[in-house]
Amino acid sequence: MASIRELKKDIDYLIYEVISDCFVYSNIHPDNKTDELSALISEAVEFRNDLITRVNNPDGKDNPKIVKAYYKSVQKDLLTGVDKFFERLSAISAKKK
Repeated sequence: MASIRELKKDIDYLIYEVISDCFVYSNIHPDNKTDELSALISEAVEFRNDLITRVNNPDGKDNPKIVKAYYKSVQKDLLTGVDKFFERLSAISAKKK
């Protein structure tokens, strides 16, 4: 892990990519599934806020090994969460009317 600042930037970048893709899909297909997209966007924002809170409040501040493992788990949760959001967006886009 490079730094906490970089981790926060990664969180913002990846979540905003999910949100951006949702908006692109809704602009291309304006009549399709706006409620599902809105729910996906709001869950992504909640996920981002949760991750930022976790980054700002690490466990075991006195032990560097615990802190490093904690930030690795946050990074892993970020990647798996964003992957799930993209899978949900793909499922929404794959559904027919």
